[in-house]
Amino acid sequence: MSSKKKTTYSQAPLPVGNYPMTRRSGNLIFMSGVGPRKPKSGTGSSSVPGLTMNSNGEIIDYDFAQQVHAVFKNVRTILIESGYAWENLIDITVFLTDMKKDFHVFNDIYSDYFKDLEVKPCRTTVEVLSLPTPIAIELKCIASL
Repeated sequence: MSSKKKTTYSQAPLPVGNYPMTRRSGNLIFMSGVGPRKPKSGTGSSSVPGLTMNSNGEIIDYDFAQQVHAVFKNVRTILIESGYAWENLIDITVFLTDMKKDFHVFNDIYSDYFKDLEVKPCRTTVEVLSLPTPIAIELKCIASL
């Protein structure tokens, strides 16, 4: 059985397009891409933690660790508001805009977030040229009850 109901979350960033943040199918919940934007925020640069942009809208610098913590907070919020828990994550796809610069930082922080789980989620990490908003990381997650 599949749910077509669009779901919104009180403490998560708003989707940046016309799509639901999650979709349930049986005991599974599929998340659309989750970035590090602040709760209930839109797509502006001020909604991204640790981001510095110039007057032309180009990224000057970003605090990647701050973005990783923010994206994990957003995933946890969506899970909890959906009736799931961190332990229910079964698969995570990670999109990074700079694999060489950021992967080791991500991997270290990721290890801390999942160190206490007996069964860890599967994970795939890929580099992308850019993401739809000025962010350096996005996660695509699947969880199961």
